[in-house]
Amino acid sequence: MSYNQRIDELLDDMSVFEDWTEKYEFIISLGRKLPPMPDKFRKPANLIKGCQSKVWVGTELTDGKMNILADSDSLITKGLIALFIRLLSGLTPAEIQAADLHRLDECGLKEHLASTRANALSTMAATIRKAAAALVADN
Repeated sequence: MSYNQRIDELLDDMSVFEDWTEKYEFIISLGRKLPPMPDKFRKPANLIKGCQSKVWVGTELTDGKMNILADSDSLITKGLIALFIRLLSGLTPAEIQAADLHRLDECGLKEHLASTRANALSTMAATIRKAAAALVADN
């Protein structure tokens, strides 16, 4: 499934919720469904700087596609990184670089997050894009 199909599906999924309490519950549930992050990725180099919560993001390339693995010590933050995993994991690094991540703003998420979490959302996106760019440069 392409990025555009994924973001359309996510925006559709979020549109069924009538208020932000339900949307937060949906985001948290995505985080709870994340598989455990392998210990080899839970290292200081994979810790996102600038987030109030601890967020680890690891990436690996398998058959030309980037797998994103993540964890956080905060439920909402883990849900936020799970959004990116849902949208981007399994795409090629070039597809990740080309993805219009601003489309996520269409659901109003940034406006409903505390400023520190909204900044964390941007930092997560930048971290994943940077990892994709490094993989493109290596190949």
